[in-house]
Amino acid sequence: MNKTLVIIGHGMVGHRLVEEVRERDPEQHWRIVVLGEEPSPAYDRVGLSAYMTETTAEELMLTGQEVHQDERVRLCTGVGAERVDPQSSTVLTTAGESLHYDALVLATGSRPFVPPVEGADLPGCHVYRTLDDLDGIRSASESGAEGVVVGGGLLGLEAADALRKLGMRPHVVELAPRLMPVQVDEGGGAVLGRLVGDLGLEVHTGAAVDSVHKGDHGGISAVSLTDGTVIDTELLVFSAGIRPRDDLAESAGLERGQRGGFLVDNGCRTGQPGIWAIGECAAVEGRCHGLVAPGYQMASAVADQLTGRGETEFGGADDATKLKLVGVDVASFGDAHGRSDGALEVTYANNAAGTYAKLVLDDDATTLLGGVLVGDAETYNTLRPLVGRPLPAAPEQLLFPDAGGGGGTTGALPDDATVCSCHNVSKADIAGVISTGQAEDVAGIKSCTKAGTGCGSCVPMLKGLLDEAGVVTSNALCEHFPQSRSELFEIVRATGITSFSELISRYGTGRGCDICKPAVASILAGLSDSHILDDEQATLQDTNDRFLANMQRNGTYSVVPRVPAGEITPDKLITLGQVATEFGLYTKITGGQRVDLFGARVEQLPEIWRRLVDAGFESGHAYGKALRTVKSCVGTDWCRYGVQDSVTMAIQLELRYRGLRAPHKIKAGVSGCARECAEARSKDFGVIATEKGWNLYVGGNGGFNPRHAGLLAADLDDEQLVVLLDRFLMFYVRTAERLQRTAGWIESFDDGLEHVRAVVVDDALGIASDLEEAMARHIADYTDEWAAVLEDPDKLSRFVSFVNAPEAPDPTIEFTEERGQIRPAPIDLPTPVVGASEFSSEEVSA
Repeated sequence: MNKTLVIIGHGMVGHRLVEEVRERDPEQHWRIVVLGEEPSPAYDRVGLSAYMTETTAEELMLTGQEVHQDERVRLCTGVGAERVDPQSSTVLTTAGESLHYDALVLATGSRPFVPPVEGADLPGCHVYRTLDDLDGIRSASESGAEGVVVGGGLLGLEAADALRKLGMRPHVVELAPRLMPVQVDEGGGAVLGRLVGDLGLEVHTGAAVDSVHKGDHGGISAVSLTDGTVIDTELLVFSAGIRPRDDLAESAGLERGQRGGFLVDNGCRTGQPGIWAIGECAAVEGRCHGLVAPGYQMASAVADQLTGRGETEFGGADDATKLKLVGVDVASFGDAHGRSDGALEVTYANNAAGTYAKLVLDDDATTLLGGVLVGDAETYNTLRPLVGRPLPAAPEQLLFPDAGGGGGTTGALPDDATVCSCHNVSKADIAGVISTGQAEDVAGIKSCTKAGTGCGSCVPMLKGLLDEAGVVTSNALCEHFPQSRSELFEIVRATGITSFSELISRYGTGRGCDICKPAVASILAGLSDSHILDDEQATLQDTNDRFLANMQRNGTYSVVPRVPAGEITPDKLITLGQVATEFGLYTKITGGQRVDLFGARVEQLPEIWRRLVDAGFESGHAYGKALRTVKSCVGTDWCRYGVQDSVTMAIQLELRYRGLRAPHKIKAGVSGCARECAEARSKDFGVIATEKGWNLYVGGNGGFNPRHAGLLAADLDDEQLVVLLDRFLMFYVRTAERLQRTAGWIESFDDGLEHVRAVVVDDALGIASDLEEAMARHIADYTDEWAAVLEDPDKLSRFVSFVNAPEAPDPTIEFTEERGQIRPAPIDLPTPVVGASEFSSEEVSA
């Protein structure tokens, strides 16, 4: 260690430089000193919003033990730089220490821009930048109150969504005429505004903050906008852009860019020898970049120079962006606004679905220049690497791969296309490590190439490239469990483990995620007689399972009591009507022959259940990955064509398998004759009557890819039918993977349905009796989940809108009336946008 590298700033980019230098310097020529002003080491600022409600500061940290234990690295937290003296090659820290450097890298990042408005410095005004900032916002938030976010860009919308998750009613103020004006065009902005409004965010575009009013308590009491609007609020968050932190420029004698930032060349070199600048503080050729991917590229270029790997230069920024709010996808890439000479646009707007897509092409419509996606950004990962390249398919096939031509597959990408812009990894780089056997799964690709370890948006592409190469990818449940769901099921069954914490401590790593937690919760529920909200299990569930009801788009819930086979007495029908009237609910007959009651607030759920349970109803498990319904026709009781009693059989099967937790939802049907009025062959299992008994079909489903079920066994009597269904369902529950429907599960076997028939009908594996016994235990242990909550005060305490005001309803929930019933407040969708495309929405839908 004969040279010292000083890095000022320990954000994501500064930390990346530490990692890059350590990796490139195995001989340990460099000693690294890092100054970080924040009390915490580097953390994932891209995932900062999750810190509000979903994760901890520790989980966001980027520094591992390998850095803390590396003798080459000295990390100084809570310490900044006072000034830089290039003549003596020293940095004076805020702690009073003078550090000598052989190389200095400025990674000071940026600061939030606060508009110069009256009252902007009052208590109650916050910025959205650091963990401490978010702690302050969270402490100042008040559930049910209004909050204001200034800025409708990427970070502004994240800040507003964070307030929404804290129970507030956010207002977003954006000076431009639309949200995300840098990334999306007018058409995309119109769709985005409506989708964001549907989430409960009130948007004020074409307006700015005029003044902030001081209240009697010393903080703020209201915000006035330039359009005359006055918003009563005690919380204001400024997220209206950033400014590069270039304060050290004067003491170091460094030139600034026209709009600020340390002026550097393409190699990130300043005008002073031995001093570089990277990240948001660097004005490369006069331009600052506010995204993490360009910063990572700068760090890589500087690391190459420091470690003698050549005069590597910053190769330019990929300004593509992708935002995910709850239920809202937004993406833009390349020349999203069509500013290139002669640019043509292919535009599609689906008002009913709330989606918008635009491709920008060159003047002869052969090269992709850019695009915008709002509402559905599934094709982003394929389209972004194609920017600047000839179109591999017709525009509509790129936007809608299912339309034909394979435009949306990884095969559409040329070998030199950049798949991971964070680390500048091409398709050829990834294909190379796959073909040589260095990488056999996504984790291997990440390890070999670093692709997917930045923002993570390219991970779906990595899976596609593995599939393209014919590599069978790992079936690990997630990064925390190397086992598949089916393997974990057998582990839990064999060991008797009853908690997620014990399972992950013995067989996994980390703390778990939103993939493995609900999957394990389902396994635990299926292998024990405990309630899904008992103890630790309650924290593992998805939202629907957590509240035993389906969350709807406006934050209310729907209640679906079980009505086996659709048979219901008049008295029970009257009860449903009375409950709907008393609680002001919307009622609808579902496709599964049940009555759905919509619009219930979370605090109303227990009282609704109490009324229903007292009338003889129970949970219909519409919220769970479990048996939903067994639909039936009227059978021999009423129909002159019926040959078997389909109603009785459907009731028997639904009551037998109710509450069966599975990898995915299960739907079934029983038809009393070959006319198939119950549509049994479109179900996970379907039973169709014959003159001799019953035909059993399995593996069908509707949805995106409708499939007819295949015949498993024919002419079964009642007892044979039930035995085979016991085996089939339990075999599926034990061996299917997470969110795998029966159709996909059957196809996953080499011999498909033949393999299932060999196991279930012929007992080829010798496990038939075990499967039957497991089903018998499930039937014996079944209890109604609604009734169990009503009997447990601890469980009942979960059903409130606001913890600090249990009786208060959510004031953000609004309804309108249509056809004599309530419905969520309407969404104004945009009119169709006409562009260069020649295909209509009807044609695309078809």
